[in-house]
Amino acid sequence: MQLVVGRIGRPHGLRGDVTVEVRTDDPEQRFAPGSALSTDPASAGPLVVESRRWHSGILLVRFEGVDDRNRAEELRGTTLVIDSADIPPSDDPDEFYDHQLIGLTVVTPDGERAGEVVDVLHHGQDLLVVRRAGRDVYVPFVKALVPEIDLEQGTLLVDGPAGLLDPDQIV
Repeated sequence: MQLVVGRIGRPHGLRGDVTVEVRTDDPEQRFAPGSALSTDPASAGPLVVESRRWHSGILLVRFEGVDDRNRAEELRGTTLVIDSADIPPSDDPDEFYDHQLIGLTVVTPDGERAGEVVDVLHHGQDLLVVRRAGRDVYVPFVKALVPEIDLEQGTLLVDGPAGLLDPDQIV
């Protein structure tokens, strides 16, 4: 499975640097000089990081072979991805990568199958997107509501107030 770690934005300067919208919690490792990144579309890559630096809170990256503004502009909008198999498992038993959660079967405390996790959103608060009865339900990804995750069984327990998983309660 491919995981998005960034998206190339506008060129910066004349020598081929590009801005990168970071979508990883470890940009120092993912964008280390010498790192090769696959791309979407695949025809744009792979790209090898030549250098990187932060400028006013924005990551600037120069890729090998991209040495002018025109070539940098051609990369605008390109998504940077890595293979999920290249990510080591977390040492924290309460920490999960999005790709580990997507596809899990959601169950209630009484064992009822309540849907499937189809996405994870990170907008100030982490939300699980659970597809139930053909509609999406948003569940805050907090220990109080999601007390158990069993990756081996492929299940995720949601124990929330009545109506939390009711697709008719979507606001």
